Amino acid sequence: MRQFTTGDLNKQVGDVTDAASREPVVLTKHRKPRFVLMSYEYYERMRTGGDPRTGHRVSDMPEEHKELFAAEIDRLARGEGYDNEP
Repeated sequence: MRQFTTGDLNKQVGDVTDAASREPVVLTKHRKPRFVLMSYEYYERMRTGGDPRTGHRVSDMPEEHKELFAAEIDRLARGEGYDNEP
């Protein structure tokens, strides 16, 4: 999760809100987390429980997820990292 200071919000509102449109961002004041800024859509998913994502311990991960995870690790190991994302 990206972090911005409350001063950044005042000076770079476009950059901060652009980041918050992609994922929640933490706003800090005096180096301490104070607020979270997120898109309304993300907030609604959280509020209503409509977010279909789930977390798993690796030991409890469904086999399908283990295969996807292994494929992504292999992709990163080949150097096909974030820079190649569309």
